[in-house]
Amino acid sequence: MTATPSVRVTRLRELQVEDRAALDRLLDCARVAHVGFQVDGHPVVLPTAVARMGDAVVVHGSTGSRWMRSMAAGGEACIAVTALDGLMVARSAFESSLHYRSAVLFGRLTALEGSAKEDALGAVVEHLLPGRAAELRPSKPWELQRTLVLAMPIERWSLKVSDGWPEDGEEDVAGDAWAGVVPLVERGGPPRPAPDLRPGIPVPLSVRRIAPGDPVSPGTQSSGAG
Repeated sequence: MTATPSVRVTRLRELQVEDRAALDRLLDCARVAHVGFQVDGHPVVLPTAVARMGDAVVVHGSTGSRWMRSMAAGGEACIAVTALDGLMVARSAFESSLHYRSAVLFGRLTALEGSAKEDALGAVVEHLLPGRAAELRPSKPWELQRTLVLAMPIERWSLKVSDGWPEDGEEDVAGDAWAGVVPLVERGGPPRPAPDLRPGIPVPLSVRRIAPGDPVSPGTQSSGAG
């Protein structure tokens, strides 16, 4: 395991954290990453689900995806993940900021096959919804054939953590404006059953753990993501 990053940040260097365990904690809580790469000389950034699997991060998608096939060919890429932990409320707009943890990993993505591929898919499922893999049927051969799983070793990376207090000047501190930090915590809402769910099927334990509360009845479901 690489203990420290090989990439140094050039902006706000005092926020850089070189602890690999801190990077792992960020990767283990982030569900979405942004993958940056070049296709035909043009920069591209795409969001995708991500999971850490030991000393690698894995992403998956369709074998018909152009960007997945491009990355499987061994092109250079970067993977960025961010956790927004709070709002830093200063006494001026200039000093107001965010509490965040942000990492960028650099390297090449390679395709996984066989049992490694199945293990990685299971890791993604478990990362997104812990306990769900045991509740699902095994993947069918044709599903695996249509899925591409890519892994990037955690070797070149940088991590920045902002968790301080507002740095207001003396004049602003002497004023009447409030200052502090508002923590932001992600939480699940009441689960919404699928319209075609057969009656009598209970909400599984994996869902109850992350989305406590009584299920919303199909007739009252919102069409939005809220």
